[in-house]
Amino acid sequence: MEPDVSVETSAMIRIAIIPIGKIPHQTLRDYYSMFLHHHTIPLSSISSFYTEEQKSPFTNQPWETGSLRFKFILGGEPPSPWEDFQSNRKILAVIGVCHCPLSPDLDSVIEEFDGVCKGYASARVTRCFGFFPCDSQLEDGGKKGGNLRLFPPADRQTQEMHLQTMLQEIAASLLMEFEKYVFQAESAGTILKTPLDSQASLSSEEVIKAKKRRLGRAQKTIGDYCLLAGSPGSVCALLIDQLGLKDPSLEDEVRYRYSSVILHYKKSFIPENAQRVSPLSFELEANLKLARYLCRRELAKEVVDLLTSAADGAKSLIDATDRLILYVEIARLFGTLGYQRKAAFFSRQVAQLYLQQDNKLAAISALQVLSMTTKAYRVQSRASISNNSHTNEVGSSHADSGKMHHQSVVSLFESQWSTLQMVVLREILLSAVRAGDPLAAWSAAARLLRSYYPQITPAGQNGLARALANSSEMLPSGIRCSDPALPFVRLYSFPLHPSQMDIIKRNPAREDWWAGSAPSGPFIYTPFSKGEPNDSSKQDLIWIVGEPVHIFSGVGKPVLDLPPNSSKVITLSGIPTSVGPVTIPGCTVHCFGVITEHLFRDVDNLLHGAAQGLVLSDPFRCCGSPKLKNVSVPNISIVPPLPLLVSHVVGGDGAIVLYEGEIREIHISLANAGTVPVDQAHISLSGKNQDSVLSISYETLKSMLPLKPGAEVILPVTLKAWKLGLVDLDNASGSMGRQLKDSSSPSLLIHYAGPLTDCEDPPKESAVAPGRRLVVPLNMCVLQGLSFVKARLLSMEIPAHVGENLPKPVYLENSASKEAIGSETKMDGLLDSTEDKLSNGQDATEYGYPKTRIDRDFSARVLIPLEHFKLPILDGSFFMKDFKPDGAVGSRNSSFSEKSAKAELKASINNLISRIKVRWQSGRTSSGELNIKDAIQAALKTSAMDVLLPDPLTFGFRLVRDNLSQESGDSRPKGSVLAHDMTPMEIVVRNNTKEMIRMSLNITCRDVAGENCVEGTKATVLWSGGELTLHIATTMTNAAINDFAWFDFLAGVLNGIAIDAPPLQESKHSFSLYFLVPGEYSLVAAALIEDATDLLRARAKTNSPDEPIFCRGPPFHVRVIGTA
Repeated sequence: MEPDVSVETSAMIRIAIIPIGKIPHQTLRDYYSMFLHHHTIPLSSISSFYTEEQKSPFTNQPWETGSLRFKFILGGEPPSPWEDFQSNRKILAVIGVCHCPLSPDLDSVIEEFDGVCKGYASARVTRCFGFFPCDSQLEDGGKKGGNLRLFPPADRQTQEMHLQTMLQEIAASLLMEFEKYVFQAESAGTILKTPLDSQASLSSEEVIKAKKRRLGRAQKTIGDYCLLAGSPGSVCALLIDQLGLKDPSLEDEVRYRYSSVILHYKKSFIPENAQRVSPLSFELEANLKLARYLCRRELAKEVVDLLTSAADGAKSLIDATDRLILYVEIARLFGTLGYQRKAAFFSRQVAQLYLQQDNKLAAISALQVLSMTTKAYRVQSRASISNNSHTNEVGSSHADSGKMHHQSVVSLFESQWSTLQMVVLREILLSAVRAGDPLAAWSAAARLLRSYYPQITPAGQNGLARALANSSEMLPSGIRCSDPALPFVRLYSFPLHPSQMDIIKRNPAREDWWAGSAPSGPFIYTPFSKGEPNDSSKQDLIWIVGEPVHIFSGVGKPVLDLPPNSSKVITLSGIPTSVGPVTIPGCTVHCFGVITEHLFRDVDNLLHGAAQGLVLSDPFRCCGSPKLKNVSVPNISIVPPLPLLVSHVVGGDGAIVLYEGEIREIHISLANAGTVPVDQAHISLSGKNQDSVLSISYETLKSMLPLKPGAEVILPVTLKAWKLGLVDLDNASGSMGRQLKDSSSPSLLIHYAGPLTDCEDPPKESAVAPGRRLVVPLNMCVLQGLSFVKARLLSMEIPAHVGENLPKPVYLENSASKEAIGSETKMDGLLDSTEDKLSNGQDATEYGYPKTRIDRDFSARVLIPLEHFKLPILDGSFFMKDFKPDGAVGSRNSSFSEKSAKAELKASINNLISRIKVRWQSGRTSSGELNIKDAIQAALKTSAMDVLLPDPLTFGFRLVRDNLSQESGDSRPKGSVLAHDMTPMEIVVRNNTKEMIRMSLNITCRDVAGENCVEGTKATVLWSGGELTLHIATTMTNAAINDFAWFDFLAGVLNGIAIDAPPLQESKHSFSLYFLVPGEYSLVAAALIEDATDLLRARAKTNSPDEPIFCRGPPFHVRVIGTA
């Protein structure tokens, strides 16, 4: 049997194309492709080469419309035993092809060609074509003549025109040879034999039968050459002449004739000759010819019956090659008819016949045939899918955001076909291994393992893994395959930009270009987009050229090792290189030595098929992966490079540990890590406790703009720790290093952008490069610091120093008080040094204490003098309730006055508490403020009157320097007194009431032991209270004072000084002291108030109107220097 048999096969002239000399394989292919363009030669084009020596036997030759049909056979073919019976089986012409540059000797070319032609005795015309000859070969070939035809060097178009002319000449020569053969067909003694005839010597009876068949065979041969010559003369010739026309009457005639022929072949079948030779092949060829002629959808049933009958006859064919050709033709016709699965079935039969041959070429043929069946069995390789359909599928892979495509699932994974599909893939794997095609073997093993692992035993899975490994060893490194193996990879999610890389849409028409924009990302809600409408069902995701991007993908590997039944989420990374929209259809995986592309769409279809029962197993569910969820794929666009600010806290990015009220300055480093300068920048605050950020040096950042790539700016930020609540105190009490929740800390929002554009016109919003937002969290860990354990009101003397100036009436530089707030302070941490300060409104009076160290779990006492917080006037309105004449609260006016007094008192208390502040400092940059409001308020609850109301009288001492000593320059330390020198002093008594106070003033001087220094015979301080004594003292020498006893009248006590102090005014009394011994002394003033009023008695809280009222001032220190 022969392939490609059809009704018009009888009209094709077979021409063998034989390579002569050395010809590269690709060059021979190019020459052969030139011949294929001229398989039909019109009769009208050969008239110039045709010579009619006598009247042509082809009386119906259509010179205007007819043509000769050529069938070129590259490399030729062996002669057929049936070529006498069917003339179209003969090789009627031989054309040699020579590549002259590799065959310089034309004589050897001609000799080789002549030797080749001897093997084709049936050839009527022989020609040898030489391509690209040199000049010498052209000259030499012109002399040789004969069958050699040289084609001068030229372009392909010229070569094809030259070849067309040569083929027209060959067609004319064949036509003339056909005419000669027909004229000689009835010559005497010619007996045509077929394989059906006996191969032994003919008996007399067989000779008689052969003579009777000779005339019929001769007429049949003449008809064959009429068809070859393009001269219609029978039904078949008429049919060939009307190819392409569908005439029902003609179809009926063809159907009738072929049916008769098929029936005749069946009758001539002789069982005893079946082992030798049989006309069955002609019967089957007739079935194929008729089926090919009738092959169209409307006649499908009739064609199927013919092909089925031919397939049944294949069992009786002896030659395996005939069965192979028959199955090939049946498969082709079923495919033409549209019956792809039937075509795939017979193609597999062809492959089985190839695989029965133990050679590489047969295995290659089997692999090619099986590859054509994969589409019908739906196990095709991705490489077999056309580029157009692949592009369309990829482009719309996620267009519907995970919608289910039922047809795709069914076409890719049909569980009812699984067994047959596995058999086909195993056959492809076997044929690929035999054919030595490692890539095809790897592809088949990958498809088999990936799609049908639930039905394969562990031993089979390991075998496929070995096949993958063995195939990869024979492949070059880095080779790619279109078919993925394991693992299964699906799209998990698109991560949001980190806070360091937020993308913000930019509105160039507004100064605050970032207003109303939310950070880019695939999530519908972010902490920065609250309250903004979301009109789009798909989110926009912006990537930047040159910056790494990431997506999360789920990986499932249900079989084999690494380890088995494992599933996890991994990060896939890449770097955009160009601007524009982008889709992510899948990823590349390097598995078993081969790089493959994994499409997310395929895994989505698999998972949806598993959910509906169309697929045997879910590779992710059996690995313990979470339940399938629809992934919203954003619209991804890539924009040009943008600036990129990277921040860190100088000194470390850990939590900033602060104590309550602590103030600390930190420095934040901002560096441009991008390739575009920062032209615009704005700083704002976000989150809770924004008031804990006291200051941000925005001008420092602004002065550095534009911030070029690689540049850095240090931004100072001042922070103040907030007061902890009850819940925070519980959290902080567990451990010093325990950080509070991040939501309690504020954050810096830095909106920045690069240059807008180089042109003057403002660009459209869609064309403007976006900006960015940098979120710098200020991770503050607030711990409980200094805290009051308890507070109480103390009455104690705090000495002052006698100086040249008295303290100011209200704001005291060096003050003393009878009352002070004493508190124990506890520190939940470690401080290097502590300095407590007291603030009084705008003009702060500071009390310095020696540096101390308060460790954790220890306490320290802090004294807060309250003297200068007293009211300036002692008014009787504060005692109205206690000094009513009738002891009742009666009238409306008195009630109103009482309320006013209480309101004033309450306001004074609040003012006092608000002005008292205790600050501490630790190290160089850490400082804080102690919250003492509640503690002071509790301490003053029962003693507010004692603290706020001033004493009736206040006392102060100062030194009186004369002008001479000031001008001459005194070398003594400031505030000190020389021993053995008369020191002038002055006492100032202030009346803090609105009434005149008459008093008896006493002054006492005491030494460090508390003994009176001006009384008795051992007094060490002498005094004077008059001008005469002062004058004498200033004119004496120190020795005279020690030698003469008449100065003893100077000793005594400063007492009984009568002073009338006017209301709210100061009274002064001058005196002088003479210190005999250097050292530390204290001056104390006291006064006995005479004729005390009710106000004074109320302030002193006396029980009897006759009880005396004393006022005593605080001690004033005097430092005496010199020698004894």
